[in-house]
Amino acid sequence: MRRIVMHLGISLDGYFEGPDADISWHRVDEELHSYFNDLLAGSGAFLEGRVTYQLMEDYWPNADEGPDVPEPVARFAEIWRSTPKVVYSRTLDTPGPNATVVRDVVPEEVRALQAQPGGDMVVGGPVLTESFRRHDLIDEYRIFVNPVLVGHGRRLFEEGPPADLRLVETRPFGNGVVMLRYEVER
Repeated sequence: MRRIVMHLGISLDGYFEGPDADISWHRVDEELHSYFNDLLAGSGAFLEGRVTYQLMEDYWPNADEGPDVPEPVARFAEIWRSTPKVVYSRTLDTPGPNATVVRDVVPEEVRALQAQPGGDMVVGGPVLTESFRRHDLIDEYRIFVNPVLVGHGRRLFEEGPPADLRLVETRPFGNGVVMLRYEVER
């Protein structure tokens, strides 16, 4: 069965984004971007909330056009286009290519998706993450801690039930970001 993996960056003080949805402080350099690409290339699907999906869809389909595009950016543009996307939204009617809109997180439907062949599915966005957490659908957390203190904004984990996690990997990057990988203990 495919796993559902949460993959998000936060500040050291736990924020996903700063005031006014600012994420400019995320330290994604070439090394980290290449690592993301290696992780995400084998994904069976990206599970996105509407806001996260639209931000990604506004940029990535054409991000590799132009003469001076860094290799990690060009590679992720291809990963984005080729990976199926499931967009959880009650307002989006017409998604981009290779995307399907689902109105609600229904655990039985998500588990049916998990039972299909393919790579792990990656859930993105704090609102959708909380919904998946409430339904105990996340199997693994990949949290990329950025070496910044944002002070205020929107926290990654605002609500949701407690969960027991087991640390299975840590990895520091040259830019100071540290990846913490946890599996959910059930």
